Amino acid sequence: MTPFERHSLKQRTKDALFQVLAIIGLLFAVSVLIILLVNVLKDGLLRLDWSFITSYPSRRAAAAGIIPGLVGTLLMVLLTAIIAIPIGIGAAIYLEEYGRKNWLGKLIEINIANLAGVPSIVYGLLGLGLFVRWMQLDRSLLAGALTMGLLVMPVIIISTREAIKAVPSGIREASWAVGATKWQTIWHHLLPIAFPSILTGIILAISRAIGETAPLITIGALTYVTFLPDSVHSPFTVLPIQIFNWVSRPQQAFHENAAAGIIVLLIFTLVLNSLAIILRNRFSK
Repeated sequence: MTPFERHSLKQRTKDALFQVLAIIGLLFAVSVLIILLVNVLKDGLLRLDWSFITSYPSRRAAAAGIIPGLVGTLLMVLLTAIIAIPIGIGAAIYLEEYGRKNWLGKLIEINIANLAGVPSIVYGLLGLGLFVRWMQLDRSLLAGALTMGLLVMPVIIISTREAIKAVPSGIREASWAVGATKWQTIWHHLLPIAFPSILTGIILAISRAIGETAPLITIGALTYVTFLPDSVHSPFTVLPIQIFNWVSRPQQAFHENAAAGIIVLLIFTLVLNSLAIILRNRFSK
């Protein structure tokens, strides 16, 4: 066997070994996910009915429902999106197209990248000090949405910058060649081309906001709510907190309620993600 053939055999062996390890890792992850889903469906499907969705929490497991948590989650996601998406996209456009590439710009880039990896409990403490105590918003829906907006904004900024950066430079040059301003180039060319990738980042950010619990517990979101929020200044709860409360109780019936709540939360997340994916595919054509 020649040296070239030995080297080629060695590379093919490494490639095959890597593929086997990747398949084993994928099968392990999928198996764990399937086991978790089967357990949740087995425990929660029998409890899941219309009265469970439309009832308020109760000290009796059979009468408990999720309507305050479900409405709170919907309003929280809506407010978080209204706050975080325009600011995040605007910041990304400024940093990528208008910001100077000096040491200050690099320092801001590094800090935004680091903020994306900060534990969520830190954002909860920040929201508690800034929005609840200093701005005196109390334990309101608005304080929760502002906190979650801070949490997801770095993800939106980074994904938007990468999407704008991926647009070929020829698009900019062609637009400037016909006399368009920088803003006209951004609005009419860069954003429409980058929009599908921007939407992917927004999907990831909003999905994280739906499932996060620690920041909302830190700022004082309630666990037992028997009313629906009627304004952005109302106290609130969200579905993950309701599920966490039921799981922490010793009675098996509350665990079944938690499993049913997890099914609703999964459906809610899948519906939002599906809607966003449909929009992304439509705009990418």
